[in-house]
Amino acid sequence: MAGDVRRLGLMAGAATLLLLCISPAVAQLDPTADRLPPQLSDVSIEQRLNEQVPLQLLFHDERGQSVTLGKFFEPDKPVILSLVYFDCRMICSQALSSLATTMRRLKFDAGKQFQVLTISFDTRDKYEDAAAAKSKYLAMYNRAGAENGWHFLTGDQSSIDALANAVGFHLRWDARTQQFAHATGIMLLTPDGRISRYYYGTRYFASDLRLGLIEASKNEIGTLADQIVLYCYHYDPRTGRYGVIVFRVMQISGGFTLALVAGFILFFIRTDPNRRRRTLFHRFTRRNGPSDVGLSPQSHNYTARPGD
Repeated sequence: MAGDVRRLGLMAGAATLLLLCISPAVAQLDPTADRLPPQLSDVSIEQRLNEQVPLQLLFHDERGQSVTLGKFFEPDKPVILSLVYFDCRMICSQALSSLATTMRRLKFDAGKQFQVLTISFDTRDKYEDAAAAKSKYLAMYNRAGAENGWHFLTGDQSSIDALANAVGFHLRWDARTQQFAHATGIMLLTPDGRISRYYYGTRYFASDLRLGLIEASKNEIGTLADQIVLYCYHYDPRTGRYGVIVFRVMQISGGFTLALVAGFILFFIRTDPNRRRRTLFHRFTRRNGPSDVGLSPQSHNYTARPGD
């Protein structure tokens, strides 16, 4: 009897310990655990791939001059678009610093192979703020001629709203903190102003950005090696990254192996030391007939006659 009581006590203790262990896991599975606060429920970047950006929208450049978005779109040159506000000292600064660092790792040059547009969504930002931001991040980029390839713009509310809506950029003004609640990322636009790619967060990878620029340019920039890599990699819009396509890698590897084997076979055939001898023998045989020759194509020996 006492043994049964002890066993029941041990089982109850084990059950309690098990509940304590799995409770945190159950809490993590609760769908409400990772929900955003209500005031951030509509803050997001909604993908609108292949949508046309309105290039007729008016903004102001770093010198205070009125410009349309279309001014910065040229044939064969994709455009990197980032939406920030210049008084943001945290996430926007991190995103622009990361963008400058990533572009510095590319062999492409802003202004030559692509354009960059950094546009403020805060109407309080003026062209002087844009000029100061441009000076700061061009120094980080440190690439000759980049002042003609990276542009910082400001605008009025109607232009900002139209652009943000076109690219699916949803933000909210927080009156309590006097700041904007917004997501972070960059978009790649084609030379005619269509949305090609989204990259999320404040950290961007040079390999992904390079492939995205090549695709957005309709393969007008880049090398043959880049085209092969693009054949093997596929853009995943859920992650904003490029992932390998195993089947295509196997296709290219198999083709390369076959070409290599064929090359070796051709090499050994052409360098065969008996090839020239056999060719001359067959030519001589066709010209003089087989009775006039005592040699075989495989041997230089002759038949001995009595008395030799």
